[in-house]
Amino acid sequence: MGTAFGVSDGTAGLMVTVPGLVAGFCAPLVTVGSGRLDRRPVLCGLIALMAAANLAAALAPGFAVVLAARLLVGISVGGFWAVAGGITVRLVPDRHVPRVTALVFAGVPTASVLGVPAGTLLGELGGWRAAFGAVGVLGVLALTALLLLLPPLPPARNTAFRELPALLRENPAVRAGVIVTFLVVTGQFAAYTFVRPVLQDVSGIAAGQVSALLLGYGAAGVAGNFLAGARDAYRTLLAVSAALAVILSLIATLPGAAAGTALLPAWGLAYGGVSVSLQRWMLHAAPAAAEAATSLMVAVFNLAIAAGALTGGLAVDGLGTPAAPLTGAALMFLSAVTIAVTVTVRSTAAPATDQ
Repeated sequence: MGTAFGVSDGTAGLMVTVPGLVAGFCAPLVTVGSGRLDRRPVLCGLIALMAAANLAAALAPGFAVVLAARLLVGISVGGFWAVAGGITVRLVPDRHVPRVTALVFAGVPTASVLGVPAGTLLGELGGWRAAFGAVGVLGVLALTALLLLLPPLPPARNTAFRELPALLRENPAVRAGVIVTFLVVTGQFAAYTFVRPVLQDVSGIAAGQVSALLLGYGAAGVAGNFLAGARDAYRTLLAVSAALAVILSLIATLPGAAAGTALLPAWGLAYGGVSVSLQRWMLHAAPAAAEAATSLMVAVFNLAIAAGALTGGLAVDGLGTPAAPLTGAALMFLSAVTIAVTVTVRSTAAPATDQ
């Protein structure tokens, strides 16, 4: 795309950075702005915006139009996950909420497994415009499914913007969840952004084998999502953070293809449980303000992706390739400490943390 529009690779990279940052800021804004609206047309409108933005990108005459379309995608993604993550509790009986939450969030690792290879193949066969067009068509199909299957969902409560900082200030469990989200996701993307050079430079894995290993990583992530879905979110995230701290430390320091090949699916399995567990943490921490708590998590999640890529890049530039997973390991360790403290406080003062 950079060649097609005559822009540098760094400028073309704004297509990834911009929607991530916009999604982070728009998650709470959409939650507040749509407070009095039925959730069904809100979700349909956000998916329609995503479909239209991708179709516009496919037909864009210049890079500025593509960037504007990607900005709209960021609004759609941030708003959709902030709203969709909080409505699962309204769609099924309480006993089914853990499984349904796992099913909804299974879309994240599944899309990673299928979307990247499919997009690459479409790009090779029909060019980058075909890839954007296909995503737009998938958006139309998703919109059709929502219109046919999602029941009316009047707002359970109206969220005012002032409630978001108040939720952080007054609810220790939500505050801890936001901190853990930032630490885990920043650590993940500090390391994962540079997974290819780590596998090649440290593990000595041939470039042609990396794609197959990443496919295995994604498949393990789908399994991790369902394994974590019905378990206690606090203890699951404690185990995940501790495991990732060890895995990332080892993948940064153990040479040899065998080590890299074994550690990568373990990494995917552990990280696969993160999104669903963070969502369940927020639902448990603020059951009466599920959308507000979810919007805070989604906002921090998206901003942490950008922060992780930046942190990993600075570490690699300053210290070399292994510094990326080591930085991620350090942040995972801090996350584990934060969760351990939260679990201890929760066990001694449960009523205070569950308000």
